Amino acid sequence: MKTKHLLILGVVLVLLCLGVLVTTGQTAVLHADITGYSQDVSEYTVVLDPEGIAHVQDMHISDETLVITLRSKSPGRVFAEVHGSDGYSLLFINYVHPLGIMTRENYFGKVNNGRIIPIAGLLYLSLILGTLITTTRREMRENLFRYRNVRHVGLIIYLCFLALQLVCISFIDNGISAVKTMLGAASSFAFFALPAAFVLSIFVTISNLQLIHREGRNWRNLLGCLLGLLICLGTLTPGILGEILQHHYTGIIDVHNEQGIWLYIEEAVEDSISVIMTYLEAILAGTVILAVKAARHIPSFDKDAILILGCQIRKDGTLTPLLKSRTDRAIAFARMQKEKTGKDILFVPSGGQGSDEVIPEAHAIRNYLLASGIPQKQIIVEDKSVNTYENMRNSYALMKKEIPDREPRLAFSTTNYHVFRSGILASVQGIAIEGIGSGTRSYFWINAFIREFIATLYSERKAHLRTLLVILAGLLGLVLIYYYSNIF
Repeated sequence: MKTKHLLILGVVLVLLCLGVLVTTGQTAVLHADITGYSQDVSEYTVVLDPEGIAHVQDMHISDETLVITLRSKSPGRVFAEVHGSDGYSLLFINYVHPLGIMTRENYFGKVNNGRIIPIAGLLYLSLILGTLITTTRREMRENLFRYRNVRHVGLIIYLCFLALQLVCISFIDNGISAVKTMLGAASSFAFFALPAAFVLSIFVTISNLQLIHREGRNWRNLLGCLLGLLICLGTLTPGILGEILQHHYTGIIDVHNEQGIWLYIEEAVEDSISVIMTYLEAILAGTVILAVKAARHIPSFDKDAILILGCQIRKDGTLTPLLKSRTDRAIAFARMQKEKTGKDILFVPSGGQGSDEVIPEAHAIRNYLLASGIPQKQIIVEDKSVNTYENMRNSYALMKKEIPDREPRLAFSTTNYHVFRSGILASVQGIAIEGIGSGTRSYFWINAFIREFIATLYSERKAHLRTLLVILAGLLGLVLIYYYSNIF
């Protein structure tokens, strides 16, 4: 479903809900328990204060309950006092909105057929989810290597959580109770996610220490620790802020007065932090899902060539275990394709010579391929690139010369944690390619997830900001409803 169709449908659902509420919501049915009192309806009177806001349309007794039906007349607040001849007394508060809709208990309280609002919201959200899932699946089939795929998967996770909240409030017939449930949703998610975030922080810290021990100290190898700390602090901050404001009256900020503005500012700030943290956790989950999917992917068996992305070699010019595993994975794929289709594949070892390397990485890979029984005629060396972006660009240029009459069908082999990033660096250059990953130690994986998460946020920063602004605008709307329900 296209965006404009979703917008039109949203307007239609809003008008439908409004029509139902205006048509059926101009009465309020009050229930007074009169167990132990007179069961004669003539013994009871209802006094409306002030007059002119509503009138009593019907009053009868059913199962020891006095049922009173009020009908709206003009906007305002009306108190309905029930009096019985034997001393019975009860007070109801009702509100009449400008369109004649009556609510009970609060300005945005119970209303006839009020459940239509969360049900319509759930229906609309389900349509958005369905459209987003369909679009994401189609785009991932076309090209897995896009940062917007991560954003879409993360947004699907977030919207599923929101849909669950709408399912819960669809059973609540009190509008303000539903609003409070929605406002507490993000905080609840963050609270229940805290143990997982804490365990993750410890696990990430341990893996980063292993990475630093193996790879040396630099800020990139501390990304996991920093993110784990951020998640824990972001999750705890709303609760800490609430405790401080609730127990330390400053003389200016008073969050104990339901008629004052500071209580609702506190609510907005705390819930905004929780929403942002929940959204970031959903995007992180999307990053992990896409990175794992990319690493486990097996390319289709129709490839003309497979690129082997170089990395550091040993001082004697032989392959490190990491680079050897990439090369072995490429050889294994070539054999799989040969068995499945009978088609041979070209190997393109790619990598230049670093200042501390005795030969180019591509030459070291070629030597290993030859020693593994790969014929020289199946090897095309690319020995000029100094990073993954150039690996893709230079290797693609070589293959275009090799196959000038059509687009070459390419795959690449790299370490599993590097597949997603490598594919994206090819995609931004317009290179259609599939990746295959070789195994490595878990501490490489963890930091790779964090790097891709940060890269996703940066690459799609405007889209993420727009999405968060929409979510936060909805949150502030709920806070305003909460505020107005308490001051009227």
